[in-house]
This record gives sequence, structure tokens and C-alpha cells, in this order.
Amino acid sequence: MTALPALRTGKPRSEFGHVKPTADLEIPYAIIEGAEEGLCLLVTAGVHGSEYCSIEAAVRLMKTRPEEIRGTLLVLPILNVEAFHRRNIYIMPQDGKNLNRMFPGKPDGTTSEQLAHWLVSEVFPKADAYIDCHGGDLDEGLEPFTIFPAGCEKSKALAAAFGIRIAVAAGGSGYTVDAAHKLGIPSILPEVSGNGLWGEATVTQMTDGIRRVMQHIGMFPGAAPITKLDVVTMWVPTASVKGLWYPAKDLGDPVTEGEMLGEIRNVFGETLAIIRSEKAGFILYRLTSLSVNEKEALLGVGTPV
Repeated sequence: MTALPALRTGKPRSEFGHVKPTADLEIPYAIIEGAEEGLCLLVTAGVHGSEYCSIEAAVRLMKTRPEEIRGTLLVLPILNVEAFHRRNIYIMPQDGKNLNRMFPGKPDGTTSEQLAHWLVSEVFPKADAYIDCHGGDLDEGLEPFTIFPAGCEKSKALAAAFGIRIAVAAGGSGYTVDAAHKLGIPSILPEVSGNGLWGEATVTQMTDGIRRVMQHIGMFPGAAPITKLDVVTMWVPTASVKGLWYPAKDLGDPVTEGEMLGEIRNVFGETLAIIRSEKAGFILYRLTSLSVNEKEALLGVGTPV
């Protein structure tokens, strides 16, 4: 099957299967359609195949019953299937690229570019709202936060419904929720857990947030609780050299402009690079691996807007 089934049939149903966005990719899906008409919520996970908290949350969401909801819930629980099974970080093994930098993709590009193009052209336009679940890869520790496209009030409202206090107003392009936003679809990217870990507390935090968004857009009855957001921008320094990474700051620590965030050394203890903060703020996430390669992200510094 190269295309998803119809999302709106007018009949309550749970449908599960696999779809082939490209010749060499097959990804699982779930469609849960309620008895009453309503909006369509798209939920994806596994853009990064080792962010297991987000994937387990999506798997549990697939158990939603048709009689519980109004409208349609579309879940793609593992977009980067091969990375999931190989326990790879960041990239799609087929082409070595980070899927969450490839949007809007190319129909004749590499595997990740083709998958991004399929999502943008065939899936995103069918949705009325979008949640792309993430969870901190095997080498990333993080404080929970939700990314939304800067300047999009409808996406910011989804973040407030999701329930994480810290929200990152993100600019730039190449990532899932920016591509969806450019199609007019309110979109958020929640980050929960870290280092590939998953457990009841973090998975429940993710699933509860999704259900609050579903309530916010009318898929569940009642009014969703709204969280007062602390909106920040995020600056991400990258490694200028390969070596051993020694952070000077931990998650949540405040930083001042010009303060040392950490240093990269060689195996003999010689300092190769000192990383100083370009902005004041606090640490949202950090690389927890001792090993670091050139151009890899080291930390995320959140600066209040």
C-alpha cells in the first residue's frame, strides 16, 4: 500500500496496517475514527528512532477506542523504523541524514528527503492539527519543553493545552512542525524524557498531553486545562572539533552571557575548545555523551522572550 486509507468514512473504526511511502520504506499506522464528525489530529513519533518515550506513547495512543472520540486520530508511531531497530541516534541509516532537518523534502531525493516529501504532500494536508512527539535521544538529557513555530498563535495554544510550562518559539526551517505550519496546520513538538529512557511517568506525561490537545480541539468533551507558558528562544552551540566533551552546566542551571558552558579536550586532557554562552538563560538540554564529533549539538540555552 503506497497511500494511507481514507481518514473520514463516516463510520466508527480502528484500522491498523503498514504504508510504503517509498520503495524501500514501510511504516506502521493506526486510524481511529469516531462516530461523530470532527477534526483530524495527526500524531507522529520515531522521527529519531531511539527516542523511545515518544514511541511508546504513540503505541499506547493507538489503543484509543472509536467511541471515545469525535473526528479522526491518525498515528504514525515509528517513522524511522530502521533506526528504531538498529538503535541509531539522530539519522536515518539509509542515507545518514537527520529526517528532522529534511523538510519539505524532495520527491527524487534520498530516503529521508523522500519520506519528508511524502509527509508534506500526502499526510500533513489531511490533518487539522499535528503533534510530533520526541523524547531526547540516547545521548541527550533534557528538561521537558514544547517547540512551536514562532509567531503561530494557534500552535502556541496547542502547546498551552499540552501542558509543559516551557515552550520554545522556534524559527528556521527543515523540521516537521515548521513544514506543517507553512501548510497552515497548527503544530507542536513536545520533548519529554531523555537519553532514550522511557517509563510510566514520562510516557504518561506525553499521553496525557496529547489527550489534553485532543480535548482542546474538540475530540474529547469538556474544556482542556490551559498551562501558562514560559516562552523562550533556544540557542544551540555546536562542537568545533572532535574530542571528549566536559559540560560545566547541568539541566536547568542558569547561565550568563559569556559564561563558560563546557570544554572539549583530547584524550591527554589538553583543551581543544572552550564553549561560552552567547546569551543569558538556562540549560534546556545537553549532550550527555563523553564522545563528541565536530558539528554536533552540545547544549540548548533557553532565553526568555
